[in-house]
Order: sequence, then structure tokens, then C-alpha cells
Amino acid sequence: MAVSYPELSDRALGWLKFMWDKATTPDDWSFTGRPHEWWDDKSCEPSEPYARFDLNKSCYAVGIMADQTPAWREGYSRILSELIARHTDYWASIDWMSQMGPDPDRENYPQAWHDRYTPPGMQGKWDIPGWTANGIEPWGLQPDPIACAGNMFFRGNFIKMLALYSKISGDEKWEKPFPMRGFGNETFIWSAHTIAEYTSGQWATVPYGPHCENTKVWPYCVAIGGLGLQLYDNVFGTAKHQVYHDWMGYVKKNFMGVAKSGALEWFTHYYDPILDYVRRTPPAAGMAAAWWMLPQSPEFAAWIYEAGMIDCGWNDPKRPIPPVSMEEPRLFFFALMLAIELGDTVGAARMRDYAEQHFGPAFFGEDGDRFGWWFGLNEKYPRGQWSSMMMVAEVGQRGSWSKLFNDTNMMRFHEPTVEGLDFPALALRQAWNDLEHGMLSISTVASPSKRGKETSFTVSRIPDPSQVVIRCDGDPFDQWEVTGDHEIRIRTTIDKHTFRIFTGYFSADQGKAFERDRLAANNRRARVALAGKPVDVRPKVIPMPSAEVLSTCCPTCAPTIRKN
Repeated sequence: MAVSYPELSDRALGWLKFMWDKATTPDDWSFTGRPHEWWDDKSCEPSEPYARFDLNKSCYAVGIMADQTPAWREGYSRILSELIARHTDYWASIDWMSQMGPDPDRENYPQAWHDRYTPPGMQGKWDIPGWTANGIEPWGLQPDPIACAGNMFFRGNFIKMLALYSKISGDEKWEKPFPMRGFGNETFIWSAHTIAEYTSGQWATVPYGPHCENTKVWPYCVAIGGLGLQLYDNVFGTAKHQVYHDWMGYVKKNFMGVAKSGALEWFTHYYDPILDYVRRTPPAAGMAAAWWMLPQSPEFAAWIYEAGMIDCGWNDPKRPIPPVSMEEPRLFFFALMLAIELGDTVGAARMRDYAEQHFGPAFFGEDGDRFGWWFGLNEKYPRGQWSSMMMVAEVGQRGSWSKLFNDTNMMRFHEPTVEGLDFPALALRQAWNDLEHGMLSISTVASPSKRGKETSFTVSRIPDPSQVVIRCDGDPFDQWEVTGDHEIRIRTTIDKHTFRIFTGYFSADQGKAFERDRLAANNRRARVALAGKPVDVRPKVIPMPSAEVLSTCCPTCAPTIRKN
């Protein structure tokens, strides 16, 4: 059968196994604990050197890979759920919980930070990005990391993670109320539905968009929140994403400059509503926001990308790509991901070549089957935030990023599905239902130290298991048994195999009907979760505690965290 199906590369599988290790290895993000050292709290200073950004960014390649192997979901779902669980705990919002009032280190910032961020005349009088300044006026101390006026870089990323879990797993776990840790280890109860409601409702009260750190509104971060609401709407059939489109009208009038020729002249880095100050940056910097806007405003984002590539000269194949600074390499990552997503094959090829030569892609681990990007840093583990972005470029194809947020593919929950896989000892390079031929195609890959051991897995959602025919590596295969009305178990070895399982599942029409019914059921749950329980979109504010209380707000860290 000369038909090809999507499959994962060795690098993709290596990264997925490493993500499994990170997600399923217990560590302590609580008030009295400390995250494992492999969670990246070093990258992207001064604005994002916090481990939660590793959680956020780790989701993206995982989500794309889940779309490429939709007949196996349990591994991706477990990883995402473990990431979300950490995001509910204290260390996920450690900056919002511990950086109270103005930064006492204002006068000691590196000059490079001032050059990049500080408004004119405000050196020594203004907090650098990354300092949340919880408690300053006019906002006051807001103890709940969700129910606050700011902290959009926490809340927006979190709703995106929650919606992604719902899309891929089909599970209701995070739709149910769960505890969120806040200031002083206080517990606040939220769910995916109430967080989406608060995010949309609070955003609607701020035309220029919710801020992240107090005094700083980043179009980049606001667009992330929009992306989360877009996916939430697509999964649950709601209409919370309209605030993004309303906000985009403000962006086009106030957060960018366009020449008479129609070319982009500048884009906003951040907006300080207290100073009424817009930090203007060249078009190339706009590519960061364009990445998050792309699934929401594709033509606008593509326009920014084209202007950005011209601005930095990366669109000219005659010009070599200049050295990328490891102090702030994210612009390169965004440009590469955009080039792949938009089908700019020339730009993507140039940047891929540069990355291969300079960013240190390598396998590691006891079996040599984990993968990451090392960036010449000589560290114990691959740098999480940066590797996560490079892995989006590694696994992504044209349109895969937009598909992740716009195509929920709920039919996958009706189609034959692989379950009970002994992952990561046995991984799936391919897991795809061919509805034209009524066949599930599976390709397995072994971890070297586990090769040859006996294992088994099940295939569920089969119309009539008695009619199943299986071929393994091209030969008839009979090492399987019926274990339920719609389920079989396959006995095999941990090794490289290709299974063609003729399930008799052909019905795309039936699957589409199921998809409609499932969306309706999702929508009912979302409405029931909010029925009679209106979400107050006013931030929760408490009096500023005494200095003595503040000094004990985090037992394992100074209340004024700043890593220089």
C-alpha cells in the first residue's frame, strides 16, 4: 500500500521522552519546596527567568506531535497534565507572590537592560521587565495569581495550557475545580472554565489589554492570552475570543506605525499605562508578537513577519546570517518558527542551517535516545525554554501551528486508539487512522536497553474486533486477542515494528456527527460550570502586609527575587 502517513523523527521522539522524564519525575513546586534543576529558570533575563515559562513553552511541540500521531494520546495527555499541575503551585507564580512593591535593586540594573527597556529619564526610578511589583498603586496587593489586574503572562499562558489539554486528551480533569496557590500560600479555587471567563471578562475592561508586570502591557503576552481563549472557544463552542479582535483594533491604531508606502515602521515592545509611554521597536522585534497572533490574525502576522525579515536582513540569501547573541536569541527562534509555519522555504532553510551549526543539537541519556538543544552552554540538561522553541521548529510543518489552535479534530476520540503503551520503553513513530482503507497504521521504536522484551498494548474503539486483520512488518500476524466489545490486545516485543491493523473503521461521516455531538456536550459543560455562579472580574485586593510578614512570604527564597 503506497500511502505515507505522518510520523515523528528520532529527534522528536527523543525530545518527547525527555519531556516525559521531566513531567513524570516528582519534584516540589510548593511553598516549602523547589523545582527540579532541569526546569529552566535561567533563560530570557530579565523578563522570563522563571521555571513556569519552561512549563508553558514545553507544551507547544508536544501539542504539534499529538496532532501528528492522533491515534495515540495518553502519553501527551499525561505530560500536559503534569505540567498543568505544577502551574497551579506556588513556584509557578513565585514572581507575583514575592516581588512586592518597587524593586529595591533599581539602581543596580545592567546598562544593557536600561538601553533595551527603560523609558527616557526613568533610570533608577522604574522597574525593569520581570519585576512584577505586586502591591504598588493604583492596583494594590493582589494575592490571587488569576484574579488580578496584571499577571497576564501567567494567566494567558495557563488558559492556553488548559485548553490544549482538553483538546488532546478529551478528558474533563481540569474542567473541574482545583486549588491554585497564591500569596502567603493561600488557596484559591479555579477551573478551566472560570479562568477563561475571568480572562475574557477582565480583558474587556482594558482597551489596551491586561498588563503582565504592573505598569507593563506587552502585545506579545496579550496575544498569548488571546490564543488560549481561541482554543478554548474551539474546544467548548463558546465566544470568549472576541476580546482579542476588539483589542487588535486598538493595536493597529496605537501600538504600531505604518509608513505612507504601507510598510511597517515600528511595533510596540511594551506600553506603560502609568507613564502613557509606548516603547517602540524596529519591525523585526514585532515577529515575537506575530508568532502568537498568527493562528488568530494570519494575514496581519504574515505582514509583520515579512517586514521583520526585511528589517533584519534574513530574507536575503546573499547575506550570511550574523551571529545570534545567546543573551537574547528568541528573535531568531520566532523568525525560524514563522518561516516554517508560513512556508518560507528559503528563509527556513537558511535559519535551520545556522541552528544546526551553532545551537548544538544532540542526543543524550543512558540510552542515548533523549534529545535536546544545548547551545554551547555546557550545562547538565538542555536549556528548557530555548530547546522547547527550537523543537517547535524541529517538528513543525507549514500550517501546523495554526492547526494546533484551529483544528480540534474531535473525531480522534471516536476512531481506533492505541492505549496501554509501555512508553517510553516503546514509542510510536506513527499512529494514524487511514479512513479510506479502514486501517490503523502504527510504527514502534524501542529504547535500546529495553529492546527484545515482551510487551503489549491495546487498540480500542474498533467497530467489530472479530473482523480485525493485522499485518506486522509485512507478514500476517496472529499474536493478538479480543479483550472487549470494541477492543483488542496486541502482544509483541519492544522493537522496531510496523503494524497495519485493518479495523474496519471507515466512517468519516459518522466521526463528523460524533464531533458535532461532542462539541455540543463540551459547550453544555462550560455553561453548567458557570450557571448561577458569575465570575467576578474585579481583581481581589488586600492590604499590604507588614515588612515582617513579607519577609516570610516564601520560606525558600528572598521576597525580592532578582537574578543578575
